[in-house]
Amino acid sequence: MVRAAVLPAVGSPLEITGVVLPEPGPGQVRVRLAAAGVCHSDLSLSNGTMRVPVPAVLGHEGAGTVVSVGEGVTHVAPGDGVVLNWAPSCGACHYCVIGEVWLCADALTGAGRVHAVAEDGRELHPGLNVAAFAEETVVPATCVLPAPDGVSLEDAALLGCAVLTGWGAVHHSARVGEGESVVVFGVGGVGLATLQAARIAGAGPIVAVDVSPEKEALARAAGATDFVLASGTTAKDVRRLTGGRGADVAVECVGRAATIRTAWDSTRRGGRTTVVGIGGKDQEVTFHALELFHWGRTLSGCVYGNSDPARDLPVLAEHIRAGRLDPGALVTERITLDGIPGAFDNMLAGKGGRALVVFPRQEA
Repeated sequence: MVRAAVLPAVGSPLEITGVVLPEPGPGQVRVRLAAAGVCHSDLSLSNGTMRVPVPAVLGHEGAGTVVSVGEGVTHVAPGDGVVLNWAPSCGACHYCVIGEVWLCADALTGAGRVHAVAEDGRELHPGLNVAAFAEETVVPATCVLPAPDGVSLEDAALLGCAVLTGWGAVHHSARVGEGESVVVFGVGGVGLATLQAARIAGAGPIVAVDVSPEKEALARAAGATDFVLASGTTAKDVRRLTGGRGADVAVECVGRAATIRTAWDSTRRGGRTTVVGIGGKDQEVTFHALELFHWGRTLSGCVYGNSDPARDLPVLAEHIRAGRLDPGALVTERITLDGIPGAFDNMLAGKGGRALVVFPRQEA
């Protein structure tokens, strides 16, 4: 039996409880977690913004060590460090065939399977496929990628969502070029990764926007050249910092209608707005037809950073080894499983960057 954070029902508090995992079957891998990031998507699952079968073990951003493998698994072996991939591509659907693996039609089908059994007998599902809020997990082999050499497992855990998403928002979705101005809305874990990615892309100026003045130091350390405290004049403030025109690129990492609209208003004529944040169905954003014509801006969604983990992890690892990218700088709190509910509260209050669950080291 291992300890895990279980969502018993949508809107209910998480329970830290014991769960019984099966041995890995054909095409499965058992992983002992080293670390797992607490992402806003986990909060969205708990409050029903995103729907998955419940009860479920949450957590989708993690890394650890392979304990055992099932029949047919050859790309990893016991003792290997691995990064969990919560959105594996099937390789056969329309989106995978055309190379847009982040839109795979079958990526989340695994969330419907029975993953484990709670100590009270309830059957549990694996949240976003990988159930990383647990001391150990059993996942399909497609959900594990070898951890990059020279990258700690704590840093590797953050590659599984926050860093891939922020990197991809800049380099794949918005395609930020050297010298372009960028504004990032929301200085949480993904926002901090986005700021680092914009710095690596050679963007400038790089403006960070947040409701919390305490985020300024974090933002500047990640690469922001300017910080704007969110207010009714945010768009004007961004234009003032970007030659009076507005930013070439805005990246919205919050998922609220008002913030998306402000991000749009903060971009220049012909600029690009990329929405990374996950909002609810009640978050409606409106535009009138004339402004769409006049401003000539592009508004696009961004799923998982439009990333292909198999392609992008080696690139990110090289930036880490060269000292250009620092996943650890996203982390503002290291916690145990019992600290996850408090991390949810901090996210709701807009506090901090990434909370990282760090699991006790065990002998293999």
